[in-house]
Amino acid sequence: MSATSDIQAILGTCTPADPTAAPPAPPQVTEPIVRRALRRIPLPGSSIVVQPPGGRTLVNFDTLFRTEAAPLQRTVRLLGRRVDLEIWASSFTWRHGDGTQQVSTSPGRAFAEGVSMDEYVSHRYADAQVTVRPAVDTTYSARFRVDGGPWQDVVGTVTIAGEPVELSVVEGRPTLVASY
Repeated sequence: MSATSDIQAILGTCTPADPTAAPPAPPQVTEPIVRRALRRIPLPGSSIVVQPPGGRTLVNFDTLFRTEAAPLQRTVRLLGRRVDLEIWASSFTWRHGDGTQQVSTSPGRAFAEGVSMDEYVSHRYADAQVTVRPAVDTTYSARFRVDGGPWQDVVGTVTIAGEPVELSVVEGRPTLVASY
């Protein structure tokens, strides 16, 4: 045997990569990867709107709350691949500022004549002559697709705390007025 054949016998024959072989598959973007990315995307906190307006409400009177909740679309690159996200508000936690809260899937609504109180997000404050700081926390859900593929749900949610507003709870006083 020659020295070359001895080396080949010991090390084996090395051949260059097959130029006709398929390129390696792109890295897989999985739901847990997207879930972690969703937590890093800046999502808006909701601003609470209170009725009656003006920063004052009456004790034992239905105070109405609402917020805006437009769906969002974001596109990110993960592992070199395009990931489209559809994000929406799936629930709202209304913190009344008096130690109570309620959860709804509704963003609330403005007062309209003839609408049942059951259709509003409302709260009655029990104590007068206090200042409370109501706020709304928005919980977002999402779905995603990779490179235009089928949509998949993101497991879990992301909650963004809203900024509180100041609201004075006052007591009404009956006053007689002349009729016209």
